[in-house]
Amino acid sequence: MGLLKFDNLPVNTLVGADRDTFDRATRGKEIDESCRRKFALTRGVRRMLDPFYAINERRYETMKDDVKMQPPVFILGHWRSGTTFMHNIFSCDESFGCCSTYQTVFPHLMLWGAPFFKRCMSVVMPSERPTDSMALGVDLPQEEEFALSNMTACSHYHFWMFPRHMDEYRDRYLTFETATAAERDEFKRQLDKMIRIALHTSGRKRYLSKNPPHTARVAMLLEMYPDAKFIYIVRNPYVVFESTRNFFRKTIASVCLQKISDEELEQGIVRNYQALYRSYERDKALIPAGHLAEIRFEDYEASPLEHTERIYRQLSLGDFDSVRPAILRHLDSVKGFRKKEYHFDPHTIEVVENNWGDAIREWDYAL
Repeated sequence: MGLLKFDNLPVNTLVGADRDTFDRATRGKEIDESCRRKFALTRGVRRMLDPFYAINERRYETMKDDVKMQPPVFILGHWRSGTTFMHNIFSCDESFGCCSTYQTVFPHLMLWGAPFFKRCMSVVMPSERPTDSMALGVDLPQEEEFALSNMTACSHYHFWMFPRHMDEYRDRYLTFETATAAERDEFKRQLDKMIRIALHTSGRKRYLSKNPPHTARVAMLLEMYPDAKFIYIVRNPYVVFESTRNFFRKTIASVCLQKISDEELEQGIVRNYQALYRSYERDKALIPAGHLAEIRFEDYEASPLEHTERIYRQLSLGDFDSVRPAILRHLDSVKGFRKKEYHFDPHTIEVVENNWGDAIREWDYAL
């Protein structure tokens, strides 16, 4: 059990950023008075870790070209669409390397000092996610955008700290529509670095990604990894809206350096969904035949073992029979987990139907 909860974190996730990323991400951004103490403590701890980051960087330069990578597998889908549920199942396959929760916070402390810093992190980190009580642990798989937010200023997840800039981060670093060529290249370079470190430290050759922002980056990912495989999971938009609103509200309250109104947050969620959905639907035609599997969360949740086996066959991911026992053990371990039941108020129905109608019709989610 960690000593801290998400609502009393003394620092935010920029504590694991290198100096250049921290300075660029925070430069020119307004810090609310109520958040100045958290900002100062985050900056202070980050500065103390600089020497260790330098050691890790030197080690990366000596090992980066030795990593042998097979085509990665990307799990795509909007936040709260079941990507974590699927990620935990597929990560039972020991041939996959994943970004760990520890790596998301301290991506620059993976190649030297990790055992010590992991122990420190495990003592203080919350043991459950704030939105759904799913377990957290330093070695559990996690989405890499949190790591990328500590490795580059060109990460969408800086909106958690600066939510009043959500529109800017969406257009510039979620879809990269307004990003410069240099920013695109920087992001791709840091993503590849993060993947190589994850594979090196795990001793694996194939990376398994679960990262909702990648849903809007299919074209970019194919530029980097032309033979990559993709799994797209979609969930009832009414559920996604309410669950995302709860998730974003709690996460922003925990790590933000500036406040945002509920109305601004809601509009940001609506526009994020539209950007992800439209980008994915536009670019999925670029994915080669046999490299994409799509599924509704409700179907996957009802029969996860059977659908995972089907996806393995569809994407030629390997021998499923060798993975089956580990997946069964994992599914048995989460049998008692109870999901929240949703009852949609008129406001939710109106917002979703007025803004996400295409997804409702495409995936047959009409009420």
